[in-house]
Amino acid sequence: MTEIAPIPHTIGEPIINLTGIVKRFGKFTALDNVDLEVRQGEVLMIIGPSGSGKSTLLRCINLLERPTAGTVIVDGMELTTSKVNINKVRAEVGMVFQRFELFPHLSVVQNITLAQEVVRKRSSAEARKIAMELLEKVGIPDKAEKYPAQLSGGQQQRVAIARALAMQPKIMLFDEPTSALDPEMIKEVLDVMLDLAREGMTMVVVSHEMGFARNASNRVVFMDQGVIVETGKPDEVFSNPQHERTQLFLSKILH
Repeated sequence: MTEIAPIPHTIGEPIINLTGIVKRFGKFTALDNVDLEVRQGEVLMIIGPSGSGKSTLLRCINLLERPTAGTVIVDGMELTTSKVNINKVRAEVGMVFQRFELFPHLSVVQNITLAQEVVRKRSSAEARKIAMELLEKVGIPDKAEKYPAQLSGGQQQRVAIARALAMQPKIMLFDEPTSALDPEMIKEVLDVMLDLAREGMTMVVVSHEMGFARNASNRVVFMDQGVIVETGKPDEVFSNPQHERTQLFLSKILH
């Protein structure tokens, strides 16, 4: 991962705006007054220790977690009002989880066509055509009729990415997409994500893959204890972190 050239990004207008986000679970405050803006075409990497609020923040973007306080605006729509059609918003925001979340009783191609037919109202023929094109894109067209249990972890995660892309989202969220994978499978998933970055997909990625953060993202956010401690360009954050907490975290993971 360290050998790839940094990816140029064309950054547009803000597409995600989080303002004053607070999230409490009982007496525990997972997010404490977080503000974050993500622009169209930006690849934003969120790093930080376990329990720092990274995944909770990501899940607030599409209201998988509803903030205790604050506003979430995605593509001009405020999600934190009662009037919003959250399913419509989620169709525009693809999400890839740590544990793949594939339907075990459906074949690979069925996993990718189901939401297209139900949410996007596509015909089965059109949905299958898109599914096969995306399986080609992620490098496993030969696995279309297999079931998830017949695939490696890396292949399952690539199916999960294809499924999210099938909805033609404007934004992709990745929550620790490689943390459940064996080391030799990580690269094949990161390669797919690199291709998306090159194509200009707006991406928010929670990950410990620092090589990917340095080379594929154009902004890094460091979180700790529910707040954003530091944000900047990858080279700035990795080479010259300004805050003691960032320095301590990076000293432990960068060898």
